[in-house]
Amino acid sequence: MAGEITLPNRHATLRLVPMPKDTNAAGDIFGGWIMSQADIAGSIAASRRAKGRTATVAVNAFSFKAPVYVNDVVSFYAEVVKVGTTSLTVNVEVYVERGLRSPKPGEVVKVTEAVLTYVAVDENRQKRSVPPV
Repeated sequence: MAGEITLPNRHATLRLVPMPKDTNAAGDIFGGWIMSQADIAGSIAASRRAKGRTATVAVNAFSFKAPVYVNDVVSFYAEVVKVGTTSLTVNVEVYVERGLRSPKPGEVVKVTEAVLTYVAVDENRQKRSVPPV
């Protein structure tokens, strides 16, 4: 099928299934839940590259493209795209595989894109340099 979306050809940083407790008043998955999970996925990528603890310092961009529903499989793909002296910028793309109750079970939809910035911190929560590769 032309234009069909597929999951990226790499391991997801984070993958989970939202539950009814994660819904907003309209019954869709709450945007704040998605933002929280995107921050977790971004922090995994940032901490791996920083070889230690990081803290979120900015959400540079966050766009919602399509709703997420209960029973969708939500996959977060995080990639470090810029490294500064103490900071790291991470792109997070979010896809869903529609659940069995969906009109199109198994359909893959890109639902969110985000850019977040993290800073590497030491055991005293003070900024530290990001080590070279």
